[in-house]
Amino acid sequence: MMNEVGRQLEAVGLVRERDGRRLLDDVSLSVRPGQITALIGPSGAGKTSLLKALSLLDNPDKGKVIIDGKVFDFPLARGQKIATPWPELTVVFQQFFLWPHLTLRQNITLPLQKRRKSNYGDYLEHLIESMDLKECIDRYPNETSLGQKQRTALLRALALQPKYILLDEITSALDVEQVAGILSELKRLKQQGIGMLLVTHLLHFAREAADNIVFLESGKVLESGGKNVLDSPVSQRVKDFVALAEYAS
Repeated sequence: MMNEVGRQLEAVGLVRERDGRRLLDDVSLSVRPGQITALIGPSGAGKTSLLKALSLLDNPDKGKVIIDGKVFDFPLARGQKIATPWPELTVVFQQFFLWPHLTLRQNITLPLQKRRKSNYGDYLEHLIESMDLKECIDRYPNETSLGQKQRTALLRALALQPKYILLDEITSALDVEQVAGILSELKRLKQQGIGMLLVTHLLHFAREAADNIVFLESGKVLESGGKNVLDSPVSQRVKDFVALAEYAS
């Protein structure tokens, strides 16, 4: 059994290039069980590219992804294939990827059935309640709001009870009360030992939710650490970004 001390999701020197542009430039970070790492930075910084690389949905050109001691080394050898770490490592993207011909409930339960999870009933009902989806859970996606679809995508990932979850701007379509509900749920997941990497443009949300902050720009980690990255940034670039983001919020 993996010792808790050795458990973590880690990126080591990740490089990803596309069309002559370097999306990730020697990126290293770690996501530990029971902690939230917030990934912040301007649009086009490479945040979503990093989530895809860490989840092995888009293999990096160079570097390592380490999941609880299991090393995935890139570039892959010719003909080498790797198994996806899903659902132990699950991602929620902004696009949601809900099946339009299935109700919200069916969108959530289908992956559970594929994984032969039959004892999810009580937990699923708790999630539906906590995400405020009871009134629309049996509707189709085109009958629901953007925020309801966003919460459904998050709920579908949480229902799988992953060890690590990567979240891409999960509050972008939510109102203040819904953001508070998501924050409460993330804190509960922390207590269960789930490690989370959270992309957000809401600095107050990052400050409240995160244990660690990583600032990414042009595919590079410019600054990382605790909440001091937001409260007392070292580089002038991060100081300017934080000041502008807080002014705009």
